Parts: sequence; structure tokens; C-alpha cells
Amino acid sequence: MMSDTAIQRLTILGSTGSIGASTLDVVARHPRRFSVVALTANSDVDALFQQCRRHTPAFAVMVDAGAARALEQRIAQAGLKTRVLCGMEALEKVACLPEVDTVMAAIVGIAGLRPTLAAAAGGKKVLLANKESLVTAGRLFMDTVRASGATLLPIDSEHNAVFQSLPRGFDGDLASSGVRRILLTASGGPFRTLPLDQFANITPQQACAHPNWVMGRKISVDSATMMNKGLEVIEAHWLFGAPAECIEVVVHPESIVHSMVEYVDGSVIAQMGNPDMRTPIAHALAYPERIANGVNFLDLAAAGTLRFEQPDVGRFPCLALAFTALRDGNGAATVLNAANEVAVERFLDEDLSYADIPRLIETVLGAVHAPPARTLDDVMGLDHEAREQAWRWVARSGHNRAAGTIAAASGSK
Repeated sequence: MMSDTAIQRLTILGSTGSIGASTLDVVARHPRRFSVVALTANSDVDALFQQCRRHTPAFAVMVDAGAARALEQRIAQAGLKTRVLCGMEALEKVACLPEVDTVMAAIVGIAGLRPTLAAAAGGKKVLLANKESLVTAGRLFMDTVRASGATLLPIDSEHNAVFQSLPRGFDGDLASSGVRRILLTASGGPFRTLPLDQFANITPQQACAHPNWVMGRKISVDSATMMNKGLEVIEAHWLFGAPAECIEVVVHPESIVHSMVEYVDGSVIAQMGNPDMRTPIAHALAYPERIANGVNFLDLAAAGTLRFEQPDVGRFPCLALAFTALRDGNGAATVLNAANEVAVERFLDEDLSYADIPRLIETVLGAVHAPPARTLDDVMGLDHEAREQAWRWVARSGHNRAAGTIAAASGSK
């Protein structure tokens, strides 16, 4: 790994998504600290080309073959020296290049699992924004981190806040650190107060209009259903060795307190700040130092009242489903994630109603036998089986107006 004074050399998996773009914004503010070795995207040629022009990476990877050919042509016409690669194997390659120190894992969904796992196996400093890596393959992923000596730092604002609120050098044992519970905050999304009888008419545009955060479409829908928080509960279990009974979700509409840690003496330590993903990104990039990130400083007087509420599981059944999957253990979380990805995809394509999202997930959880997933093949096989069940449910419900394939979706966050 690099020395304290060396420039960090980065691969950014999912560079054209919101997390990737925010990472590049922070990196550009500190040219003497960071350099970009590789950028990757699914199919957004224009965005990746512009990033290549500005950051001049050695490698650019596109998952889509046609997009890779188009990017390669534009790279050549511009006289850039960036080498264009294509496909999943290329993603894994740039995630574990010997010259790369740090990997920002920001590909959305299970599509990000393989390259993120490759980065962990390569002993990299892994900045984890792809929560599905831990949700679907938590034990395998954490075992890989320990075996390789990789450094794992959370990028989700909630987990980064927990990390900052735990004792320095936390070793994964909550009890010995005097921790009683972890409190993950949730904004409640755009439908926190919407009458329940209007849920059946919610549109993708409404679900993607988050009141506080700027995020990709899939994550925005997950935030609206609070499945995003449910996945974060499972992620917190693996990151911090926390059983389900030591994790609590609190609705906090202002999104100023990003999460908290409660200690056995009654002390509660919180991490606060304006809702901007550049804060946790910069924290992880520079850890254990602190660097400027372009985020406005928090004005508590202007923020005014900070509210906290218990989540309504009747309004957010996806949150309860995630807790159930965590308690069930084995491969239940893999099934949960796969069913949710299909449900959100179908909702965004207007082939499924918003109210049907938790119904599909609950049905698939009950239909798929989920033994422990000890290998990557186990995880992917269980994911595939759950997706098949989800597509069958969509078909039986008469929502499959658009043709689809039963496969893990690839994309940038």
C-alpha cells in the first residue's frame, strides 16, 4: 500500500453516477493528493468521454460493448491516451491493478459485486458505496477483506457517520467498546406524509424526487420505499458486527444528523452535516486526515428544528422485510436484494405499481429456499433464482408489458 505522503491512485467503479461524479469533484480539488488511473461506466459514452478528457485516466471501461466502441472512437479522435476496455472482466481488472491504491466502489446493484470483491481480494483501500456487495455476499466479502488485508471504509452517509462516531480503532466488538446500539437515520423520503390511499398512484417521477439528496433513480426509489434503509441495516450488521436487535432506524426529515451511536452510559454521539455525499467521500479518501470538499458548512441556526420519528412499517413495509431477511440469515438477503432490483426496474419502466414493490419482494422471499451462500457462484446462483421468481410474479400479475431478460442488471450509480 502507499505511504502517507504518496499520491493516492484511484479506480472509480461507476464514475458517471452521482457518487462517481462527487468523487471526481473532491479529487479535482486536491490534485497533489489524488490521481485517477481508471474510470468505468455502463453505457453513458458522453459522460465518460468528458471525464476522460478532464482526468486523463490510463483506462476507461464500459460494460456495454457498443458503448465501448463508440468511446474508443471518440478517445482516438480527441488524441487522448486512455485505453478503452470492455466487459465485466475489464471491471475486475481495473479494480485490482497493481498501480491502484484505492477503489471507489460505486456501481449500483449486484452488478458491482464482482469488481468490488476483486478490489477487496487485491488488498486495496476499498471505499464502499455499493451496499449490495455486503447485502448479498456479506460473509464472503468480509472474509475476503480480512484475508487480503484490504482497508474497508464505508461511503453511505449513514455508515460513514457510524464509523466516525465509533471509537478510533474499533475492532468489530460493540460490547467491548461500550456500544449499546447503532441508530441509522432516514429522511422518510418523498412519501413520509402522503396518505396511504394515494400510494397506488405514485409515479416514477414522484418517487425519484427526493427532498434532500441528489441520487440515481434506483437508489431514489429505494429511499422512497425505505428499502434503501433496510439494505443499510444489513450492511451495518456486516460492517460493525451488529446483530439486528442492536440496530435501530430513526426517521429524521432534515437529513442533518446522518447517524448516531449510543453507548451503555447513555451518551449518544452523532455525526452531522449538510446532506452532500462529498462529505463521506472526502472523509474516506483522506482518512485519517480531513480535507476540504466543497460542501457548505452547517448553519445550525438556519437549520432550525431537528425532528426524529419512529418509522411507520405500515407505510414502509420494505424496511420490515429487510429486518426479516437479516434475522433469517443464510441467503435471505441475497433473495431480498434480487427481488427488489427487479421490482424497482419494473416500477421505473411503469410495468409495476409502487404499491406492488413490497408485495413482489415478500412473495419471492417466501418462494425461494435460501441456503448459506459461501462462494461467489452460490451468491450469483441464488440471485438468478430469485430474479426468475420475481419475473414470474410480474408475469402472473399482468405487468410485463415490456420484454425482459432474467439477468443481473449492470449500471453506474
